[in-house]
Amino acid sequence: MLMPRFGVPFSTQKLDLKAVFGRNAPKILEIGFGMGETTARIALEHPENDYLGVEVHSPGVGALLKRIDEFALTNIRIIQHDAVEVVREMVPECSVTGIHMFFPDPWPKKRHHKRRLVQPDFALLLASRLVPGGELHVATDWQEYADHILAILSAVASLENPHGGFAVRPAARPETKFERRGRRLGHGSWDVIFRKRMSESGERR
Repeated sequence: MLMPRFGVPFSTQKLDLKAVFGRNAPKILEIGFGMGETTARIALEHPENDYLGVEVHSPGVGALLKRIDEFALTNIRIIQHDAVEVVREMVPECSVTGIHMFFPDPWPKKRHHKRRLVQPDFALLLASRLVPGGELHVATDWQEYADHILAILSAVASLENPHGGFAVRPAARPETKFERRGRRLGHGSWDVIFRKRMSESGERR
């Protein structure tokens, strides 16, 4: 069984991330990793980092566990639970060097917008978990949601946008099969990357 080895049970206690992974290395929080294709590839290409993946759906968890086994990855741990509760209850402040949210559900219908994961309160919570200089990286293929994400993160005083607007997809984020198919159909994708300010004044405003 892989989940007992690589899974972390939900708890209302803050994690000791160094103890969870058994080493002192940069920690990246992967929120909503889907079927785990991108998370596994990034972890394989960056063995110097540790990745804490959060996903609620069992098929995705199972798929990522299969990839962990296939590629003999040791730098991924999984929490199968609601992301907001995990970040609030389990992730310590100023503990992760990066947060990835790649292609969260855009909930395109206006009446469903309140279900979107990127909301003002959650953005503030995410920013508080980043170390100074850490990056929050969100990608979406829904332009209206991209504008929504950009506006919300721009309003977080402790974050700054080094790109001035949308970012060019960095090489560190692999292009997914979903993206490639969408590109062939003429669909776009947008990357939003913000950095935690280094100054205390920036963090407290």
